[in-house]
Amino acid sequence: MRFQSLSKTMAAALTVLAFSLAGCSTSVTRMNASEVKDLSGAWNDTDSQLVAAEMMKDVLSREWIDDFKNTNNRKPAVIVGEVRNLSDEHISVSAFIQELQRNLINSGKVIFVASSTERKEIRGERADQDINASEATRKAMGKEKGADFMLQGTINTIIDVGGSDQLRYYQVNLTLISLSDNVIVWNGEKKIKKMIERSRLRF
Repeated sequence: MRFQSLSKTMAAALTVLAFSLAGCSTSVTRMNASEVKDLSGAWNDTDSQLVAAEMMKDVLSREWIDDFKNTNNRKPAVIVGEVRNLSDEHISVSAFIQELQRNLINSGKVIFVASSTERKEIRGERADQDINASEATRKAMGKEKGADFMLQGTINTIIDVGGSDQLRYYQVNLTLISLSDNVIVWNGEKKIKKMIERSRLRF
């Protein structure tokens, strides 16, 4: 009798454990990379894509680019400098810079110069070629394309909290500076507001 009671108790415990494990299981669903899914309200890949696309569309539509072409009879060469994350959260600045770079290159309106990190690696390859590559395929030093303009900027965040709700305010500022005379030829700004409403428990 006691054995039957113990068996029933163990069976019930195993059933509860099985349901608990099922409830804690992880489910993964593949999504289209272009699909928007905002889980936390924090800065995400969609924000990087939209902000970069809008701001690069604006910078490429301004007078500086035509003024440069008319004076120099060629496309301007642009490089992206430092974009500082001044917010209180982790933001992948490198991913945002890649979005800026992609929009500039794909526009066909400017020449894009490799970053300082990329140039360092390429110069190392040229130095190696200078010793090991044939004369016909060797790439000479001192023939790099110098940038005419540098793009720099900041990302800021202001957070306002009221009860369980939160308002996140992002502000991205970018400037395009002429490397020949330090003149700022473009100053762009993009703002994003996100209202995060937390569900309240009701009894």
